[in-house]
Amino acid sequence: MAERGIDDLLRIMARLRDPQHGCPWDVKQNFASIAPYTIEEAYEVADAIDRGDYDDLRDELGDLLLQVVFHARMAEEAGHFAFGDVVDAICTKMIRRHPHVFPDAAGNLQPVENAAAQTAAWEEHKRRERGTDGDDSVLAGISSGMPEWLRALKLQKRASSVGFDWSDPRPVLDKLAEEIAEVRHELDTDGDHARIVDEIGDVLFVCVNLARLANVDYSAALRGANAKFERRFRRMETLAAAEGKTLAGQSLEQQDRYWDRAKAEEKAGLKP
Repeated sequence: MAERGIDDLLRIMARLRDPQHGCPWDVKQNFASIAPYTIEEAYEVADAIDRGDYDDLRDELGDLLLQVVFHARMAEEAGHFAFGDVVDAICTKMIRRHPHVFPDAAGNLQPVENAAAQTAAWEEHKRRERGTDGDDSVLAGISSGMPEWLRALKLQKRASSVGFDWSDPRPVLDKLAEEIAEVRHELDTDGDHARIVDEIGDVLFVCVNLARLANVDYSAALRGANAKFERRFRRMETLAAAEGKTLAGQSLEQQDRYWDRAKAEEKAGLKP
């Protein structure tokens, strides 16, 4: 059974941030300097889940919780809010956004038919909470601080909510071919670098759309592709080493032969 709780972590962070007796590294940090670590820890949580490593997941969740406590401590020092305010805000939000689970002051619940209906209700709650602030676009409030592939996904989903969407992934393949052709045109004509960046951006945006409409998690698909590449490339290195060689210095054609062998082994179900 765990012997420490959140109060212990709050005290530890306060001690680390103490200007006189704390850790010099922790003391000099600010919101901007810590933000990249927060993002990194969230990804490491996802990685532990993907690997099914629950001991690691426990540790990574602790690292992520530390990030929340770190930000809250800096906010408290600046007089903005404290950790308790963070907890209170999320509790209030969860209760407000789940009127089918938590009754109102009169004890009434708002029924919801299924998960799809709840998702729609959730988005409506968020829309009302955001307000307009002069921006009444259906795209209002989508953060620019998230990974761009995720922002692309959210933009597409919001546009889809008003019917601006394909109903099937197949037409997206035609759009993808069109965008690739435009990239090829820019490359073949030695196009301006900004134009090439623009056209490649269109390709990536369409790829997110294709994954969404095919009901594929874009992040999981790319993560799988990364793992496949790493696995096969490492096998290439092993095959080359078995011949007393390294990949460095070999032609692309020679390297491709190792790649084809690694790919064939994998497809045949052979263990390296």
